[in-house]
Amino acid sequence: MARPTTLDLLGKVLKAPPVPAIPPGRVLELPGRGTTYLVDTGGHDDRPPLFLLHALACTGLLTWYPCIEALTRRYRVVVYDQRWHGQGIRDGQFDLDDCADDVAAVADALGIDRFLVAGYSMGTLVGQLTWRRHPDRVAGLVLCAGATHFAEEHRQQAVRRTGARIAAFAERQHRVVAEALDQTADQRWAWRQFRATPGAAVAGAASVLARFDSRPWIGEVDVPAAVVVTARDRLIPPARQRAMAGAIPLATSYEVAAGHIACVLAADRFRPALLAAVASVSSRAGALR
Repeated sequence: MARPTTLDLLGKVLKAPPVPAIPPGRVLELPGRGTTYLVDTGGHDDRPPLFLLHALACTGLLTWYPCIEALTRRYRVVVYDQRWHGQGIRDGQFDLDDCADDVAAVADALGIDRFLVAGYSMGTLVGQLTWRRHPDRVAGLVLCAGATHFAEEHRQQAVRRTGARIAAFAERQHRVVAEALDQTADQRWAWRQFRATPGAAVAGAASVLARFDSRPWIGEVDVPAAVVVTARDRLIPPARQRAMAGAIPLATSYEVAAGHIACVLAADRFRPALLAAVASVSSRAGALR
């Protein structure tokens, strides 16, 4: 099968759903760590806090914007840019343990004790590690388009090459799109979000993801969990996603007939599955009360 052309990829991006009214965000200082850009829809009410962790090469808003409005009706949604992405922390090396500790640091800064975590792709790795490193903080996990590991040893180089291709595409195409297309405001917003993460950062983070492996301990997860499987995924095989669901003792599973970027390009199919998964985890966690 021929590799998708630049125009094919642009066409997919341009079919992304319209950008709804997004709650205002702000720069948040994390003492001793750095700053990040955060949207917090909450306040002092009874809605359970839900942290949304984004995918590789994205910002928090770019991964989750089609779902934020629906989630906000039942949850206090917290979404921010993870380190090396968007307006996230840029200091030091990219390290998944640091990413997990950042989640707890954001919760501390917002005065949140326990919370639900929903991760997408790269965000599922951070979510798993957040539970492992801060088990007293995480009340439930929702893992979307993820796995316990991204690649076997012999495929790790291929994963790194994929990250490099994503980085090169991002660096090449932002000028082409800006100059050649008559973009709508929504398209310009999406491309600004996509361009906010440097290509070198994407490639460096991808090499770290390739080494992740939670199989030795994923069976110890003792909080309610749900897995949203992207059943037409060519980056993370659906069988590997289902295996993760089977390895977590308290996990339920939801399938979406879409590929790896279902969160945006198949949002109408992904959103109901996400809402069902979060509702299942939240109810089993006692809505954090």
